[in-house]
Amino acid sequence: MQVAVERAIATMWDRYEEPLSLDEIANTAILSKFYFSRVFRNLTGTSPGRFLSAVRLHQAKNLLLETDLSVTEISYRVGYNSLGTFTSRFTRSVSHSPARYRALARAGLLSPGGESAPGAQQLLDGGRRTSEVEGTIRLPGTAQPVRIYVGAFRESIVQGRPTACAILDGPGSFSLALPEGAWYIRAAVLAMNDPPSPLGERRPLLVASSQVLRVRRDQDTRVNLIARPLTPLDLPILLALPELDSSGPPMAGSAPFGPPAITGT
Repeated sequence: MQVAVERAIATMWDRYEEPLSLDEIANTAILSKFYFSRVFRNLTGTSPGRFLSAVRLHQAKNLLLETDLSVTEISYRVGYNSLGTFTSRFTRSVSHSPARYRALARAGLLSPGGESAPGAQQLLDGGRRTSEVEGTIRLPGTAQPVRIYVGAFRESIVQGRPTACAILDGPGSFSLALPEGAWYIRAAVLAMNDPPSPLGERRPLLVASSQVLRVRRDQDTRVNLIARPLTPLDLPILLALPELDSSGPPMAGSAPFGPPAITGT
């Protein structure tokens, strides 16, 4: 089933500008749309429609950074027939409007929440701190210098402003102060000594994710992350991160989660 889903995801990356229907995407996997939707969610953590939307917005980010096309032109190029719909979805997912995202990226001013110092931890939604989530992140045998962004999100998709984030210069421990509820902890590992490559081709060195984490009031919670290479099942990252997106002098040779190589198709 994974090969079938990867084939469908490859279609999304190849034909994101088209008005793809669920039937068309399921057909590329050679599955009924109902069974395909269930298998797709089990493997990726989200629906085919949400995944396709993430691909389109990721491609819009690249076009904003790499071209001088107008926001209207970009919206049509990535499959949206309504500029208003594109702008609202982009703003909700990236935390900046398309025009502001482009301006901030070109000025080198993007950040996950206004804090970029290693070891920083910040609650970003103004909510009341109720519980400490203590965690660790391990890397699989890499000795090169890295910077690690860890964020807490209400949904499995890495979009919008993380409710809390930590920035580490290497594997180790982190702490996130979170309100009560269900959370997804996501991390991106950036290599710090690679030569910069063209913006649209940069990718994180590794990623890490947790299962849904239940945080309860006044009860400490632990989470252990193990970083791994990207797979075709990973959604593209949508929120703005400085070393991921800035078109100014890069601190690392990595940028937005793009499509990893599809294998086994």
